Amino acid sequence: MPETATGSAGARLVGPGAVVGVLSLLVLLGSGTTALQLTGAPGSAVLVPAALALASGAGAAVLARCATRLPGRPGRPWRALSLAAGLLALGQVLAVARPHRDMSTGGIEDLPTLLAVPVAVAVAVLLLPPRAGRRVGSRVLLDGALLTVGVALLGSVVLDELLARIAGPGQGLIAAGYPLVGAVLCGVGLVTVTAVTEARRRSATWLLASFVAMATVALGGALGRASATDGPLWDVVTVLAWLTMLGTGLCAAAADRSGELPGGRRALPLRGAVLACGTSTAALLAVTAGVLTGRPVTAPEAAAATFLLLLTSARTLSWALDAARLTRRLERTEGWFRALVHSGDAVTVVLDAAGRVTSVSGPVADQLGRTEEDLLGAALVTLLHADDRDLVERVAAALRDGAPDGLPATGRLRSTDGGWRDVEVSGAARTGSRRSDDGLVLHLRDVTERRAGQRELERLAYTDSLTGLPNRARFMAALEGALDRAARGRRACVLLVDLDGFKAVNDVAGHDAGDRLLCEVADALRAEARSGDLVARLGGDEFALVVDAGPDEAMALAERLVATLDRTRRHGGTPGDHESGPLLRVSASVGLAEVVAGIDASATVREADLALRTVKAQGKNGVRASGEGLVEESARRSRLARDLPGAIAEGRLRLVHQPVVGVAERRVLGVEALVRWDHPVLGPVSPEEFIGLAEDDGLIVPLQRWVLETATAEHARLVDTGRDLRLGVNISVRHLQARCLVQDVVRALERSGLPAHLLMVEVTESVLMDDDERLLAELAELSALGCVVSLDDFGKGYSSLAYLARLPVDVLKLDRGFVSGIDTDPRGAALVGSVVDLGRTLGMDVVAEGVETPAQREVLVGLGCTFLQGWLTGRPVPAADLPAVIDGFDPALLGHPTVAPLPVPWNG
Repeated sequence: MPETATGSAGARLVGPGAVVGVLSLLVLLGSGTTALQLTGAPGSAVLVPAALALASGAGAAVLARCATRLPGRPGRPWRALSLAAGLLALGQVLAVARPHRDMSTGGIEDLPTLLAVPVAVAVAVLLLPPRAGRRVGSRVLLDGALLTVGVALLGSVVLDELLARIAGPGQGLIAAGYPLVGAVLCGVGLVTVTAVTEARRRSATWLLASFVAMATVALGGALGRASATDGPLWDVVTVLAWLTMLGTGLCAAAADRSGELPGGRRALPLRGAVLACGTSTAALLAVTAGVLTGRPVTAPEAAAATFLLLLTSARTLSWALDAARLTRRLERTEGWFRALVHSGDAVTVVLDAAGRVTSVSGPVADQLGRTEEDLLGAALVTLLHADDRDLVERVAAALRDGAPDGLPATGRLRSTDGGWRDVEVSGAARTGSRRSDDGLVLHLRDVTERRAGQRELERLAYTDSLTGLPNRARFMAALEGALDRAARGRRACVLLVDLDGFKAVNDVAGHDAGDRLLCEVADALRAEARSGDLVARLGGDEFALVVDAGPDEAMALAERLVATLDRTRRHGGTPGDHESGPLLRVSASVGLAEVVAGIDASATVREADLALRTVKAQGKNGVRASGEGLVEESARRSRLARDLPGAIAEGRLRLVHQPVVGVAERRVLGVEALVRWDHPVLGPVSPEEFIGLAEDDGLIVPLQRWVLETATAEHARLVDTGRDLRLGVNISVRHLQARCLVQDVVRALERSGLPAHLLMVEVTESVLMDDDERLLAELAELSALGCVVSLDDFGKGYSSLAYLARLPVDVLKLDRGFVSGIDTDPRGAALVGSVVDLGRTLGMDVVAEGVETPAQREVLVGLGCTFLQGWLTGRPVPAADLPAVIDGFDPALLGHPTVAPLPVPWNG
């Protein structure tokens, strides 16, 4: 199984529940063994080591599983710790096998336990970072040495009586070796706590606790074995320390986050130095107490105490050096900080958790208009304007949420002279950690002049200079706000007010009189509007209101405005002159639209504008609401404009094909592809309507790309069945102007496989009005590709015969307007005859569109028009029905093949 899979399985098998389960087992075993030892139960010599073997084995199993959670190098320490626990379990199993062993001399069961010690040291070494990143400083080594020597000396003093009763080398090994091993483990554990990365700091701390428990096991075991007659106390301590050692080892493995947290380093923890110094102090106090009570000090103890004093002195000296270096660094940093603060234009204010100013520096008087004495001890909130007293809370919330968008924040601060200054919080930070009771550091600067300039610019940007009313930009912003409120259920309306007769005032009385009239109208609108309504001038003689009410109240306001503004008076040439000047009538027309959630501001204004135009069309001086008259047409157009892009993109359009027949060939020679749109709500939409909409909204190119690709693909399948037919596709001039028609045609032909000579590109004669050489080049390039170029609806618009000769046109298609009355209108017939002769002269075929009756056919054939298209010869059908229409075409629809040309009916 791969390492990642193994690690995943281990993580599933060893969760918090497994560790808690083993810890619970250790607690139960501790209670049981303590009871057995204190009561002196006969089977305790077997049950106690059996319990320890069970605990050690369970610990070894869980540690092994924990190692699989961290595959590779990170899991090595816990595999080693699992081995150590296994050795401890083996030793207790051997102890169970020797129930009548001599506790004072030890035996083979002690060998696995002793072997577990170097394995435990290896655990500490494996926890350390790789050699390249491992840096153990002199202070760390001093602390480790202090702890090791201190534990050894303390153990020597505690075991003084035991050492005096040593009877042989076996007891000497037990009495002296175990405490020495414990001292070494404590020193190694302390160095490990200091040297590991941050991700393993907690694990190393638990491992140190496990080593301390192991030292306690060694010390308790030594005392228990050498003084068996003193009662079971030391045995109880040894067993509980043993279980504690296993539990803390499990916690160490469970706390390892080397795979989850970054492996950064930090300075020496204070607890390591405190533990080392505390242990050395306790050892020295123990030696001193022994001397005071008459206990002799041995030479090794004296040497150890002396060495301990030297180590303590060295550690104290290092602390003094560190303190001096830190003091110099702090003084230098403080100097830099003060220079930085005083060199800037911002004031640095430090607030405590209650919001009181505890420190202030920088140009306080210049920026805040106060002295440092005024600010120190004051609550900053009390100095702020009542509307800005949430400033500090907003800044604190921005820091708490980690949202820098909350800065800079601006508020008004009272200065000593009683005035207000606009103060900006340009930066902020916490004085400590992210706790809620931390203070804040704020950087404040005076922005009064800048804010005043901004307000003036805003006033100029959002105010009409003539009337003082809000302008169009301010009106649109207010309308956006009304739309937001409408989404929350609050109703609003828009009124568009247009003056009737204003042009006459300008033309007859002059522009000055017109400007005065606009100012008077603005005053009248302000007077009639309510306090919550916005009155704006959009430009010229057009005004607008955003009414904070429903349609009924807005309609009542609109009717009052119409009544107020309907006046006939003289418009003098000078201000205040109402006696002279022409007598002119001025009124107002008002369009109303309700603000509806989900409809954008521009659409709302369009609805109101259509209602306004309806009023103008129906006689002016009135009010109309959205939904009346032309508004229905606007709603339809808006719906079509909104749905057309989706219909194009999702292929909801369809094509039909109308045959084009040859009189001489008496069969179908080609088809014209016509696009259709069946709207799911509005029903069939005429091509004139949605194609014009597509041209206006910039959708004609994607629409005709779809038509080209779909039509050529369908026609290619028809040609593959052996039918030699030409395909006509209508192209808008807008598509030509977009300069991408050639690429679109080439792509459609390549995708469908249709030969270029079978595609006829039909452009309207409006191309003749666009005297652009680039359009000619586009058409020439299409002709060079092999496509047939046709001029559609010829004669409908602004045909220029001189320009026609320059176009690479192969076919002229007569507009149906000529054909519709050709059998009764001699002039129309004469024009058609002229076009047929023109086409013959220029080498162009002529196709007559809209042929619906045999009479029209007879006149056209008599005039020499040999290609017909219309309902008489075939209606538009889907592509699936086209083969049947082509194969089933009745030549009799073209009349007798030998009909002689008819004379042009000049006289009817």
